[in-house]
Amino acid sequence: MTIDAFREETRAWLGANCPMSMRDRPVHFEDAFEIYDTDEARAWRDACSARGWTAPLWPKVYGGAEMTGEEYRVFQEEMAAIKALPPETGMGLAMIGPTLMEFGTEEQKQQHLPKIASGEVRWCQGYSEPGSGSDLASLQTKAVMEGDHFVINGQKIWTSGADHADWMFALVRTDPNASKHDGISFVLLDMHQAGVTVKPIPLISGSSPFCETFFDNAIALRSNLIGELNKGWTVGKRLLQYERSAAPAPRRKKTVKTLNPYAQIGVEYLGQTGDRISDLEAREKITKQVMLEKSMQLTVQRVMAEAKSGRAPGATTSIFKLVGSTIAKEASALKSELRGLAGVGWEGEGFNQDELEATRGWLRDRAVTIYGGTNEVQMNIIAKRVLGLPD
Repeated sequence: MTIDAFREETRAWLGANCPMSMRDRPVHFEDAFEIYDTDEARAWRDACSARGWTAPLWPKVYGGAEMTGEEYRVFQEEMAAIKALPPETGMGLAMIGPTLMEFGTEEQKQQHLPKIASGEVRWCQGYSEPGSGSDLASLQTKAVMEGDHFVINGQKIWTSGADHADWMFALVRTDPNASKHDGISFVLLDMHQAGVTVKPIPLISGSSPFCETFFDNAIALRSNLIGELNKGWTVGKRLLQYERSAAPAPRRKKTVKTLNPYAQIGVEYLGQTGDRISDLEAREKITKQVMLEKSMQLTVQRVMAEAKSGRAPGATTSIFKLVGSTIAKEASALKSELRGLAGVGWEGEGFNQDELEATRGWLRDRAVTIYGGTNEVQMNIIAKRVLGLPD
């Protein structure tokens, strides 16, 4: 099939199968579960899954479509053209899936990847602990091997989506006598067992995806050890690279003739003189933000092209996390700032829904430069591994 024929077929199929409820709406992590927990969302996911389109680049044997790089580009463009939401999201596709592709045994891949691609199973991440955040390697959750399984005791925090998850991928300490970075193993465990307790953590922005997770003699099968025993730090670091390569950034796809969202807000709240927003400072800030987003988009495209040629992203994913999270934080701040007093409302009849969402978005996005590895940690990684600077 030619690429033009692929585009026409993709466009027609998306137009016929993507429900209007799954188009042109913002999705934040904390409300993604509600958005995707509807009959129309499940039908959209299942239809895409049948074509391998929930994981377009994955091998067909694991539930993907094995698209070429050019086909994937066209697929993304056609999805964006109708403002379609991804048919499936979450840590399964973005994080543990690619990690299993790289480190998992064939049995582990066959067990987990098809269920990730189909959306049958949702995942959460068991990394941070109350005393181990940026210094993740100091984690203390213990796993003791007993026969064909590990017995796990301890606590994880900021386990996003744990209250909706079926499985967790976790770093646990399997050798307490080893050095900090050694003696850690990477395991998968079923969240639906008596030894796992999940407690949501409320946030100032309102709804929250964050949880605490407690392990009291929880079980992880030895067959779900990923990589070597006591060598999980290598696997865990690689997964973080996949996480950081999916750094948050404003999601938008506009035609040339359509105002960007910042300009739309500026015109509405600040007025315009001729074809320009009246406030010069606002115009400068909008221009800077749009340029940053475009630069980030082009950088991601370049690295994706390099990855297709066999070059691993490596520490460049820290650049994605550093820049992408900063852009996302600045985006929500700018949307509030352009609205003036209307951008700091919390409740009441004096504010519309967009204004209230702007306030919550600004509060929520203060965290994006912290979770998933703080910006300070990313700058250290870039300094050492990209720029080659001394310690």
